[in-house]
Amino acid sequence: MTFVEWFIEPFSLGFQQRALLGGILAGLMCAVVGTWLVLRGMSFFGDAFVHGVVPGIAAAVVLDVSPALGAAVAAAVMVAGIEVVSRQTKLSEDTAIGLLFVGMLALGVVIISSVDSYTGSLTTILFGDALGVTSADLVQQAILGGFVIIVSVAMYRPFLALSFNKQKAELLGMRPGRAHAVLLVLIAAAVIGSFQSIGTLLVFGLLVGPPATAALVVRTVPRMMAVAAGISVVSVWLGLLISFHLGTAGSATMALVPIVAFFLTLAWTTLRARRSASRDPGTQRVASDSASTPAVTR
Repeated sequence: MTFVEWFIEPFSLGFQQRALLGGILAGLMCAVVGTWLVLRGMSFFGDAFVHGVVPGIAAAVVLDVSPALGAAVAAAVMVAGIEVVSRQTKLSEDTAIGLLFVGMLALGVVIISSVDSYTGSLTTILFGDALGVTSADLVQQAILGGFVIIVSVAMYRPFLALSFNKQKAELLGMRPGRAHAVLLVLIAAAVIGSFQSIGTLLVFGLLVGPPATAALVVRTVPRMMAVAAGISVVSVWLGLLISFHLGTAGSATMALVPIVAFFLTLAWTTLRARRSASRDPGTQRVASDSASTPAVTR
């Protein structure tokens, strides 16, 4: 096998090409939505929300209806449950999120396990089936991807204001409550468009990994989204390439690559900051802070 063939062979067949395209569409959606999650410090909520749609998708698979419908219902139940626990008890929102995180995931597994031959469906929902992406899946992903991008562009200013100062967003009349609700819809759309390729358990790697990595090297939101999208595309391509040659699970490998990229980038930015500090001792504290907590602006 030549050097060029090593890169080309994994994508020579139709189902492999669909896996690549499906992963790229999923990665682009996750990069856009994940940028807002990272900026708002909602990673734990995002993780719980991602797992919260599992029972909806599971019920949809069992009942043979649209996974989008099931995920939408489950997302609504998840949000309502968090509100009820937070308002009716003295427990923190994190506690409510943690309870529903485990409860919804467990419910999803219970629903799927009620089917006689449930193993395949459960594995696909939780861990994805990148090589099983169909043309119909690609059409749905493209529609959801277009929806996510269009809404993100239309809601850019409200999302931006909400990410940096909720009180100021209220004063400016940007209705942060509505912006938050729309963001939840986009999260659900990204999960629905990604679970076939990546799986509900692993999609969080693409939701947070690329935007978090981008935040280490850029300082504006548009650039952060663009860099995150680029990282997502490379992660999907490299993940499938590694999976083909090493025989690993494609979805898991795609989700792992951006996490590894984050820690490599973090090591690089930290080393660069220390070198700068060694040349100019007076900037040591500033360089250290900038490497660990980069400031993203508009």
